[in-house]
Amino acid sequence: MNNNKPHTAYFCMEYGLDENMRIYAGGLGILAGDILKAAKEFSYPVTGIGLMWHKGYSKQVINEDGRPEDHHPVNKEIYEHAKDTGEIVSVKIKNQDVKLKIWKLDKFNNATLYLLDSNLPENRKYQNITDGLYDGFNEKRISQEIVLGIGGVKAIRKLGLNIDIYHFNEGHAVLAGTELIREKMKNGMKFKEAWTEVKDNIVFTTHTPVKEGNEAHSLDSLKKMGAFNSLSRKQMKELGDSPFSMTVAGLRLSRISNGVAKLHGQTSREMWKNVKGKSPIISITNGVHRKTWVDQRIINNMDDQEKIYDVHKKMKQELVDFVKKTNGAQLDPEKLIIGFARRATAYKRPNLIFKKSDVIDPYLECGEIQLVFSGKAHPTDDNGKDIVANIVKKAKQFPNSVVFLEDYNMEIARYMTRGVDIWLNNPRKPLEASGTSGMKAAMNGGLNLSILDGWWVEGCEHGINGWQFGDGYAGEGQDESDLYALYRVLFNEVIPTFYGNKDRWKDMMKESIDTSYERFSAKRMVERYYDEMYNK
Repeated sequence: MNNNKPHTAYFCMEYGLDENMRIYAGGLGILAGDILKAAKEFSYPVTGIGLMWHKGYSKQVINEDGRPEDHHPVNKEIYEHAKDTGEIVSVKIKNQDVKLKIWKLDKFNNATLYLLDSNLPENRKYQNITDGLYDGFNEKRISQEIVLGIGGVKAIRKLGLNIDIYHFNEGHAVLAGTELIREKMKNGMKFKEAWTEVKDNIVFTTHTPVKEGNEAHSLDSLKKMGAFNSLSRKQMKELGDSPFSMTVAGLRLSRISNGVAKLHGQTSREMWKNVKGKSPIISITNGVHRKTWVDQRIINNMDDQEKIYDVHKKMKQELVDFVKKTNGAQLDPEKLIIGFARRATAYKRPNLIFKKSDVIDPYLECGEIQLVFSGKAHPTDDNGKDIVANIVKKAKQFPNSVVFLEDYNMEIARYMTRGVDIWLNNPRKPLEASGTSGMKAAMNGGLNLSILDGWWVEGCEHGINGWQFGDGYAGEGQDESDLYALYRVLFNEVIPTFYGNKDRWKDMMKESIDTSYERFSAKRMVERYYDEMYNK
């Protein structure tokens, strides 16, 4: 362990470490998992704090009607991956003591991760708090945030960990800040003095660039559930306003905050500019753990353009075989394959490319363009499920040109980011926080075709390592403007290069790897966290 670096406790609601440990939902968890893996690989003193979700996130499959359907099976195998520390802490929820077993997880080449588990018979009706990730509203969600934040600090004390920095990855963890304040007040400090002192040891990462997507609770609900944690209503309001915004509290409890890409930092500063007493918001662009996401054959042949191309052809064939095995569709490895995989929600516009069927359908009919989609809608997002159902409908219309892979997970993500020729990204600007899936594709020799949002603002060299489309316009009519821009670049630049200029395509593949491999790695990200946020 690097003894010259501050020991950081990293709090997050989800962690994507391996597809067999289904305690993650999407990008936020994959990022957290990559941070723990990079910390382990490069000897940074980071300890993860999270929850032991024994049902994990929704298992989402396509039913006979072609619509996503959610299942929540118990994953008994997750307990096989973790070790029981033998330690238990308790938190108060509605004045009842809820016991939390502490599990230790370090099996996936990750820095140590401690997971809190309420699934104990003595907890009776509170046994299900750590049941399913993001499956509850209001009271259950507050209970989960009490367990993560307050329970997380208590676990740190119980385990005897010497923590210098508390890193809250998104607002779910901010009750850890109130527990740190409570500890100091118990020792005689006044509220403001305690707040000032704990602030010196807290850093905060904000993610969702949509105000409505940042969680808030009424003060009455928080008080009822026991989340005040000995603080007064007035003190809680000072921290997070009324209703209590978890993000606002995170910004006020920390000495420094960050957005997860250069543009996202700008967006976040604008979005939260009226919050009084907030910490400064800097930008630290996300990165990906290369040993997890970059095929070893690519790493071994990074300096040889021809070998990169040959390896990519093999990875593409592996994707084609995987699609055939899991979905039944038969893609053509000699034809262009475009991948699109992320959370299925309206602002990410998964079905934008289909908007003018008279334009796109002829390309799908002849197989000149092949599209592989994956992604889950939030279980309560009917609009997101409608989008998936429409893609599935399109796949039935063009069964060997359009594919939807159900129950998106880390395994599907690996096959797709390694095997596709083009990684497509077209959220409504500026709503993409970062977009690490595009980094994974780039490091494997895939070429990004994306609007200038998230990380692509920093990474794009148009026509050299990939393509941008659109002029950054973000007003009324953005969908139509971006659609025409997408078609223009796809039909006039991407397709002619893929089918007519293989040498240039190979050049671009190597440039894609060269410009992303170091710059957008989790190693660089963790280094920046230490240099710019953790070190005082």
